[in-house]
Amino acid sequence: MIEAPSRVLVVTAHPDDLDFGAGGTIAKLRAAGTHIAYCICTDGHQGGEDSSISRDEMRKVRKAEQIAAGKILGVEDVVFLGFDDGNLFPTLELRKAIVAQIRRVQPEVLITQSPERNWERIFASHPDHMAAGEAAIQAIYPDARNQFAFPELLAKGLEPWVVSEAWVMAHPSPNNFIDVTDFIDKKIFALKAHISQTTQIPDLEERINGWGSMVAERAGLSEGRLAEAFFVAVTN
Repeated sequence: MIEAPSRVLVVTAHPDDLDFGAGGTIAKLRAAGTHIAYCICTDGHQGGEDSSISRDEMRKVRKAEQIAAGKILGVEDVVFLGFDDGNLFPTLELRKAIVAQIRRVQPEVLITQSPERNWERIFASHPDHMAAGEAAIQAIYPDARNQFAFPELLAKGLEPWVVSEAWVMAHPSPNNFIDVTDFIDKKIFALKAHISQTTQIPDLEERINGWGSMVAERAGLSEGRLAEAFFVAVTN
């Protein structure tokens, strides 16, 4: 596992997904000097519980919230692909859009969501999450590295790129754990920036600390530590 990659691309379905799944890790990597870019696949318009906000307005709200959350963690390179929330599939069009971001960012590591359903954490297995994860893995291999895939991208100067590792969030069988104890406050602040999504979770801090504690225990860390889990696959 590359512990401090120089460049990372995070690909998720919705605004806030990456903050829930890897906010502590992102903050820790940024503190180590890693350049991090976000690629958010959907517009997030189905999110939230406030019916007084139009869905067109929700698109704007969620984009602004993700940009604000990114700044809290030290990330300002944020791209929104604009696919419809709740209607994401691992299509060739989505793959091409992710390939373009891989070739632009040139990351050593790509962090994404699990294309496999996690029956122990069903909320992590939203269909959009699995679609984003599947498309991201397909983009890593074979498309991003293949000069003959999407030649129109090559014509735009987006050269083939080989991603060395995929770090998969919410995987049913994680094989790597990152101690994020010192960065959990930043993760919580980033989540609170998603006002439309997290104000209805009164015990947000308790939940995040509880999840982090359970993962740390699974990782064999000492009591009081907090961690995030990934399935790490070598992809080069």
